[in-house]
Amino acid sequence: MNKRTLFLLSALLVLSLLTAACGSSGTNDKPAPANDAQTKTNSNQTNSADDNKTDTAKKSVEIFSWWTGAGEEAGLLGLIDLFNQKHPDIEVINAAVAGGAGTNAKAVLASRMQGGDPPGTFQVHGGAELNTGWVAAGKMESLNSLYESEGWMDKFPKDLIDMVSQDGTIYSVPVNIHRGNVIFYNKKIFDDNGLTPPGSFDEFFKVADALAAKGIIPLALGDKEPWTATMVFEDALLGVLGPNDYKKLFTGEIAFDDARVKDALEKTKRMFSYINEDHAARNWQDAAQLVANGQAAMNIMGDWAKGYFTTDLKLQPNVDFGWITTPDTGSSFMVITDTFGLPKGVKDADTVNEWLKVLGSVEGQDIFNPLKGSIPARVDADPGKYDVYGQSTITDFKQSSLTPSLAHGSAAPEGFLTQVNQVMTIFVTKGDVDQAAKSLKDAQVSSGIAK
Repeated sequence: MNKRTLFLLSALLVLSLLTAACGSSGTNDKPAPANDAQTKTNSNQTNSADDNKTDTAKKSVEIFSWWTGAGEEAGLLGLIDLFNQKHPDIEVINAAVAGGAGTNAKAVLASRMQGGDPPGTFQVHGGAELNTGWVAAGKMESLNSLYESEGWMDKFPKDLIDMVSQDGTIYSVPVNIHRGNVIFYNKKIFDDNGLTPPGSFDEFFKVADALAAKGIIPLALGDKEPWTATMVFEDALLGVLGPNDYKKLFTGEIAFDDARVKDALEKTKRMFSYINEDHAARNWQDAAQLVANGQAAMNIMGDWAKGYFTTDLKLQPNVDFGWITTPDTGSSFMVITDTFGLPKGVKDADTVNEWLKVLGSVEGQDIFNPLKGSIPARVDADPGKYDVYGQSTITDFKQSSLTPSLAHGSAAPEGFLTQVNQVMTIFVTKGDVDQAAKSLKDAQVSSGIAK
């Protein structure tokens, strides 16, 4: 190895050692100030980016209901459109599940609530369905402060607020009032045959016999979902017992094997003798359509049928169809009210409250109800926005004795209603009055209504 080569190797060795020494740091060395400042800057930039993502992310509110058909869907979409105008920054997720009276939706809702995945808000009937169900289970938040801030305490009838309250705490906002004790009838059939709409049971059976004699189906029923048959029965109960004793059935003061209940079952059995043969294959809209197209004369249904007639089928009230209360219930009003509340555990309660504010407003109710066929729950809504049916029903609501619907969960707990629906499914075809009364009494006891 020559001297030149040896010199170069020595120089490289020294340079390597110097570089290693400059790059190392002992365990007690402090970080360089410049590096510390850079770390803080990077951290601040990251936090700022996260904040911007949160600020710019669009909020949403999920609306869970069973409004998917007839005038009910139109009413819901009208509410959503109004909400979008007022809150363009909040996305509405329409989580409606098909099935009349919430048959399917309630099962889906129960699964979600039990699984800790509540929707932002959900449709629930005021009365027992709300109070003995979700309130008793501790799943709902109080809305007292919302009612007070919105000035609603005197804008809804006290009896209605009581239906959505438990022990002084309010749990939901009513968007509408439906009447359940209504017969809708085809005016042309009645006029052509010189018939007067029946106000009593005797008149009903006389008219039904006259229609049957001419080959016209007197009463349309679609009990593919059993609640429709239960509605016929509850209206017969109301007609026979009257509003006060009807309500005593659900406090246990009157038993379901009472002689008057058996009388109501006998009348219901006779009414079922006039129905269409394919009743079990039809839903409520199908049955209502039989009246609309002149194949049947009458249909006992809540006044969402009116919304179906006017909104979907474009029929004119008092021209194409008429209405009268079910037999011997003229001074009573079978109440069904759709309400929405605030479930515990929702991700953004503020957005839900914004939806509830629109729902409970005069503007919201006057958009929704004319399309749905219902009347406003508020006492200060504008009657001029409603047709002749709506205006007459608003008047009746203020003057009638109010009774909660069994078929729609307002009168009794869900477990009892399920058993009643099972009894009526059999009763429509078998017509065994004594067996039905016994089964109803057993259900009354097993559900804790009576001892």
